[in-house]
Amino acid sequence: MFERISFEPQIMGGRACIRGMRIPVSVIVGQIAHGATVEEILQDYPDLTREDITESLEYAAWLTQEEVHAV
Repeated sequence: MFERISFEPQIMGGRACIRGMRIPVSVIVGQIAHGATVEEILQDYPDLTREDITESLEYAAWLTQEEVHAV
């Protein structure tokens, strides 16, 4: 489903990372949440691509899908 997101036990303890690198999705999403631009992130992490950042956001959005049950 997410081609750029990897979960490898030997890398960052299996946390969601980008393409097997030691760059957790949470770090990228957190930077955007705190106002960083895509360009700033690409400067800070030259191994990343725009597609990596986009898929990180898509993955985070997918994780937040909730089912609310009214009582």
